[in-house]
Amino acid sequence: MPKKRRNRGRAKKNAGRKRRVACELSGKLVPKDKAIKRYIVRNIVNTAAISDLKEASVYDEYALPKLYYKMYYCVGAACHRRIVRSRSKKEMKDRTPPPRRRYSDGKKSSK
Repeated sequence: MPKKRRNRGRAKKNAGRKRRVACELSGKLVPKDKAIKRYIVRNIVNTAAISDLKEASVYDEYALPKLYYKMYYCVGAACHRRIVRSRSKKEMKDRTPPPRRRYSDGKKSSK
């Protein structure tokens, strides 16, 4: 039977069975190497309240803490939410990573 992907949709190589993680959207258990992973860094406080906190703060240069969270998605849910998209056979053979989004002073810039 022909195989569709070079790595068969997994990153385990010769490692055997991998532990399972729960999908954030559907709750389905997915092998960790097959799951689509996204690392989220957000402010704990929403943007509307940041100025209020800065005015009320005693400290001049207080850096608000951030929330760091790693999200795991199963393939079906990630496609449904458009976190990943299907690619043509020609695009699948292209192994260069997609361009990364860079942030400069809190705003997205396409470099």
